[in-house]
Amino acid sequence: MAVERVHRTTHEVTVAAPAGVVYGLISDAVRWPLFFPPNVHVEQLEFDGDSERLRMWAVANDEVRSWTSRRLLDPGRRRVEFRQELPARPVQSMGGTWIVDALGADRSRLTLLHEFTVADDDADDVAWVRRATDTNSRSELDNLRRLAERWGRLDELVLSFEDSVRVNGPAELVYDFLYRIGDWPELVPHVSRLDFTEDEPGVQVMSMDTRTADGGTHTTESVRVCFPHAGRIVYKQTATPLLMSAHTGEWSVVPDETGVTVSSQHSVVLREENITRVLGEDADVARARRYVREALGRNSTATLELAKRHAESAVTVL
Repeated sequence: MAVERVHRTTHEVTVAAPAGVVYGLISDAVRWPLFFPPNVHVEQLEFDGDSERLRMWAVANDEVRSWTSRRLLDPGRRRVEFRQELPARPVQSMGGTWIVDALGADRSRLTLLHEFTVADDDADDVAWVRRATDTNSRSELDNLRRLAERWGRLDELVLSFEDSVRVNGPAELVYDFLYRIGDWPELVPHVSRLDFTEDEPGVQVMSMDTRTADGGTHTTESVRVCFPHAGRIVYKQTATPLLMSAHTGEWSVVPDETGVTVSSQHSVVLREENITRVLGEDADVARARRYVREALGRNSTATLELAKRHAESAVTVL
């Protein structure tokens, strides 16, 4: 029986931030979709304080892939070891380590090690995995460096909020409205165009033109992961408007004894360097936070109200 060759890669970056800050960003994998460009969604399946099991979705070489990983966290040594339990093809095995070394009180080195195998050591598959690993690792390290170096102001640049609507109608119809994004240009006034593919059930890759309050339009691209049995749709914008460097969100449909609560949750990292370009020379972070909160909340609440109308106006034929 052939023995697959183990391929290894090393990526590192120097960060002008304390080692503890860098480790904190690495250890909080559930927030990676907001902080790391390739990551779409992370579900924490198990956690005992030292180890965790994660289901992860990410973009690799322009394809959405999903896998399950086990991670061992060592805050004392500032290391995180990981091993994919259920890798995505063409990977046969994948593991590695995040290592944070202090270079002083406010300077660190972050190293990311990978080792992987592919079935039969196929040359094309090895090249595919190397390309994905290199591209994603460089993107992750570069973005983490930018975030960590603003750690003293990160709370100002990150905002999360939620809007909810009560529905007196079936939860299934509410979810159906949110899931059928192909119909949104006809049903949702602020959506002027929407193209999507769903090559894998429940994983939607979409491009959307949205009308703004001032009559203009902006284009976003997103990946959505749908969980129909849980009444959830999570998403990551892979191409964002100028004011945002990252935007993740979730639609949730929760039934109870008296009806249904449908909610839209947003998390955003502001792109500080574009604030004055978009909002004017006198704009600051506080104004950008208000602007983004109002714009996203206005559109998502309008969509929630349409989902409510869709469910409450359904006619049951006996």
